[in-house]
Amino acid sequence: MSDAFLPPPPEPEPQPPRQPAFAQPQSPWAPPAAPPRKQRRTGLIVTLSVVGGLVVIGATVALGYALMQKASESIALAEERAVSRYGDTVGPDGLEGWEELEDFEEPEADEPAAEKDATITKCTRDSLINWMSAEIKVVNGSGSPASYVVYVTFVDRDGDVVSEGLAVTEDEVAPGATAKIKAQGLGEVPAGTKCRIDRVEREAMSG
Repeated sequence: MSDAFLPPPPEPEPQPPRQPAFAQPQSPWAPPAAPPRKQRRTGLIVTLSVVGGLVVIGATVALGYALMQKASESIALAEERAVSRYGDTVGPDGLEGWEELEDFEEPEADEPAAEKDATITKCTRDSLINWMSAEIKVVNGSGSPASYVVYVTFVDRDGDVVSEGLAVTEDEVAPGATAKIKAQGLGEVPAGTKCRIDRVEREAMSG
């Protein structure tokens, strides 16, 4: 009897290599991933810087507009008083609001000059917009109630005029009484600018 050998087991068939699983595509409706903490902090700082800059610009514009409005009101008040004093007619040079009056009376010789009634008490350059202003004290040195218009020039270190302004008393000033008014300049001026009174107009009030 011959030895019987069992046939060898069949070799396993080779399997194809497994393909790597692909990541599932992100849904278009899924919320965006949150940015890193450092990036969010940087964006917040930039946003706050922009907002702060806009606030400063807005405050500067508002302050400049308020000062211009105040100066315009002073100029308008001075023009109204000039028209009421000289008449609203055309003068010899074709300028409206002025006329020559034959019966215009010059101040008496013993009447003190109006320039002596006005004194600058404070000269200030605004640190934010670099505009000048002058605070003025008016003491009526005449013998009758009067209103005042004070013209101020702002000059630099070389004495050149860099801006102008005027101040007007809102109410009449009694003889010997004191009034405080303010002249506002328009536009930026260099550091070291000074305030000077150019001229003073005093108008006696009837009554």
